[in-house]
Formats: sequence, structure tokens, C-alpha cells
Amino acid sequence: MEDYNIQVTVVDRDGTENTLTVPTDVNLSLMEILKASDYEILATCGGMALCATCHIEVIAGLDQLTAASDQELDMLDTLPNADEQSRLACQLHLQPQNNGMKIKIKGALQ
Repeated sequence: MEDYNIQVTVVDRDGTENTLTVPTDVNLSLMEILKASDYEILATCGGMALCATCHIEVIAGLDQLTAASDQELDMLDTLPNADEQSRLACQLHLQPQNNGMKIKIKGALQ
């Protein structure tokens, strides 16, 4: 597999924007990448789509992501602030086509 880096813009809860360079050849979820980049993501369930503490809003690039699973959609349905742009970062593995994606962190802090 060819190494490929993409750019993802992250808007933190306080409105701060940063662009991350993300290698697509690692087998990490977006949640794991955000945690490794020092964003406050609880990830209480460890990436099993059971807690929604890694809730994000996809501002740009939603149409380039794989479809949400039924389990992810069921968890998103439990959130009062979820909408059609909501996803769980633990369920997203980025690919080259996700270059330029912009997300906002929405998940709970505690």
C-alpha cells in the first residue's frame, strides 16, 4: 500500500481550528488520531460505537465517507444534538478521498 497523507481540519469545542496531517496507511480510527493529537475525546467505550463521546459534525467531506452502520446510526439517535452531518469518529477510517475534510468535535467531555 502506498503511503499517503491527507489534510483534515479540526474545529475544537472552543472554535479553534487546526489542520492535521493524517497518514492513511495506519490502521487507526479518526477517534484514535484525534486522541493522539491531544484533542479531548473521552472514547469511553474504546471505539465500539457504544457511548457517542466521540461525536463529530462533518462540516465538509461527508459525501466522501463510507455509510454509517446501523449500530452507529442507533447511537447517534440517542444524542439530542445529532443531525444528518453527525458521525462517530471511532467508526471512521480515513482514505485518500477524505483529503480536505473538515470536522467539528461535539462529543461530551465528561
